[in-house]
Amino acid sequence: MDHMAQPDSSFGLGPIGQIALTVTDIGRSVTFYRDSLGMRFLFQVPSLAFIDCGGIRLMLSLPEKAAEGSSSVIYFKVADIQQAFQTLTSRGVAFEAEPHLIAKMPDHELWMAFFRDPDRNLLALMSEVRPQAA
Repeated sequence: MDHMAQPDSSFGLGPIGQIALTVTDIGRSVTFYRDSLGMRFLFQVPSLAFIDCGGIRLMLSLPEKAAEGSSSVIYFKVADIQQAFQTLTSRGVAFEAEPHLIAKMPDHELWMAFFRDPDRNLLALMSEVRPQAA
């Protein structure tokens, strides 16, 4: 019996529907994602809050066990990373560094800038910058 059989290639995972982040204070996190990052607040129940990330739901939840943390990184696609960086900085978001080039691809450059939410979850801006026509 071959346990490494090829999977059914007609099935593949598609779009992300929801991302869960563990936070220590739901109210503080809602304020950060809604007010500082400008994301749309959906709804809240006692230990959960939901934010819209352009069609993907972000679930903010309290830890189920003591000392439980999050290891996810959420990358937010932006058209103009410098403008997004300036806007978020003006709202009090502290970036770990200015936007920087990650990789040069044949038809674009990949730029990123990393920052953290109030619970130190790592977040990032990402932008595919197309070269200017000469």
